[in-house]
Amino acid sequence: MDLFDSLDINGMTVPNRVVVPAMVTRLSGEDGKVNDSILERYVRYAQGEVGLIVAEAMAIHGGKAGPLLRISDDSFIPGLSELARRVHAASDSKIVPQIIHFMKVARTGWRQTFDMLSEADLELIIEQFGDAAVRARQAGFDGIELHAAHAYTLSTSLSRVNPRRDAYDGRSLEGRLLMFGQVMANVRGKVGADFPVGVRFNADEFIRGGYTVEDSKLMALRMAQLGVDFISLSVGGKFEDAVHTPGKVLHGYTGYSGDRCMPGIGYPALPHIAMMAEIKAFINAKGYRVPVIGAGKIADPDDARRIISEEKLDLVAIARGLLADPDWPKKVRRGEADRIVHCDYCNVCKQLDGDHKEVICALWPKGARQAPSDQPAGAAPAWGADRGGLSVELADGAARLEWHESQGEPVCYYIYRTDDGGPARRIEALKGTHWVDRTVFAGTRYDFHVRAQDAVGRTSPPSNTVTVTAKVPTYGGHPASVIAQLSGGGA
Repeated sequence: MDLFDSLDINGMTVPNRVVVPAMVTRLSGEDGKVNDSILERYVRYAQGEVGLIVAEAMAIHGGKAGPLLRISDDSFIPGLSELARRVHAASDSKIVPQIIHFMKVARTGWRQTFDMLSEADLELIIEQFGDAAVRARQAGFDGIELHAAHAYTLSTSLSRVNPRRDAYDGRSLEGRLLMFGQVMANVRGKVGADFPVGVRFNADEFIRGGYTVEDSKLMALRMAQLGVDFISLSVGGKFEDAVHTPGKVLHGYTGYSGDRCMPGIGYPALPHIAMMAEIKAFINAKGYRVPVIGAGKIADPDDARRIISEEKLDLVAIARGLLADPDWPKKVRRGEADRIVHCDYCNVCKQLDGDHKEVICALWPKGARQAPSDQPAGAAPAWGADRGGLSVELADGAARLEWHESQGEPVCYYIYRTDDGGPARRIEALKGTHWVDRTVFAGTRYDFHVRAQDAVGRTSPPSNTVTVTAKVPTYGGHPASVIAQLSGGGA
C-alpha cells in the first residue's frame, strides 16, 4: 500500500490515506451553526488534498459547551449542507462529521458521571445518536464518525472506571460494550447499510485503573463484528486525571492522559503507533479488514509512508500537523516535502481549545484565523552576508542560541541540531531570534544551524553552523569517567 492509494470505505472512496481527525475549532458561535470561518477552515483542508476530513465534534443534544458545532435538530442541516457542498466542490476530499454526546461539567470542578444517567437518559442518548446520523446523511456528508474517545459519554461507558452497576456495569467488558452496541444498532437502523459509520475510541486510557491495549483489541473486534466501517484510534484525554483551574470548566486534556492524547515536543515521534498496529493486526487475524486509522505525532512524510507500506495502519491521522499546514498531503505528493510548515508541538492550539477560544496555529502569520493559501509570491527568505550570524553560548547546562532576522518575510525559524556527527534533526520552531536548548548532554559535540521559513513553506538556506561541546561536569571533584573506574564500571 502507498500513502496516496485510494481506499473504498463502504462506498466512500477516500482519495488517499491522509486523515485530519476531529479537532474542535471554537470558530462557531454559541448557536452552534456553521459560519464563514468554519467553511474556510474545512475548505482549506480540502484544498490541501486531505483524503478524509473528520469535522469537529458536533453535539447531538443541547448541552452547553461554549462555541461548538451542533447537529442536534433539523435547523442545523442547511449550514451543514453548505459545509459538505463546499468541501466537495474544492477537491476529491471526503468529509464526515464526528458526532458526540457529553455530560455536564461545571466551573466549580464538578462533573456529571456515567452512573448519574438514568436508563431513560441512556435511551434518549441512543436515539439522539441515530437521529444525528440521519441529519448527517441528509446534509450530504459522506458518512459519520461516532465519538467514543477521550472524556465523553460513549468513552465513559467503555472505560474500566465506568461506575455503573446495572446492565452497563463497568466491571465487565460486555457491560462496558453494551451502550456502544445499542448506539450502533440505532444508527444503522436509521441510516441503512450503505452509509459509512466509523468510530473513534481510545487504544489506551492512560489513567489509573483504565483500560489498555489488551481491552481495546477486544473492543475493536466487537466494533468490527457490529459492522463499523472504519476504526479511528486515539488515546487518553480523560477527566479522571484532569487538573481543575478555579473558575474554568474542567478540561480533559490537562492531566497526564491529556499529554498522551496530544503529545508535546518532549515525546518521541509515533509514540502510540505500535499499540495501534497491534489492534489492527488482532482484528485482521480474526478475519475483519475494517480500515484502521491511527494518530499521534505523525509528522514526517517518510514515517507516514512507512506506516502505510508496512500495513501497520490503513490511514494516518495528522491533527496538529495539518492545522499548521493543510497543504501537507499536496506538498508530499508533489515531492515538495521541504516546503511543509511543520508543527512544533507547542500545543498553543490545545490551550486555546481548553479556554474555549478560537483555535489557531502559533506558526501562522500574526493575526491569521486560517492557514495561508499556498500561493508563493515574492522571494523566499534569505540571510545577509553573515548568514544569520548564529551564536551559541554554553552556560548553566544549556545552550543559548541567538541569530539575526532573515531577509524577506519569515513566519518562523527552524532550529537544527546534529549530535556527535549524526543526522541533522529539526528540534524547535519559533518566531523569535533566540532560544535556549536545555537538553544538551555534557561531552557530546553539537552542531547547530537555523533556517527561516515563510508562510507557504519556502525555506532559506542554512545559517552559519556553530559547533559546541559541553564540558563534562565533576562529581565530588572527579569527572564521571574517573568515578566509573573507581567503581569498576565504565565503557
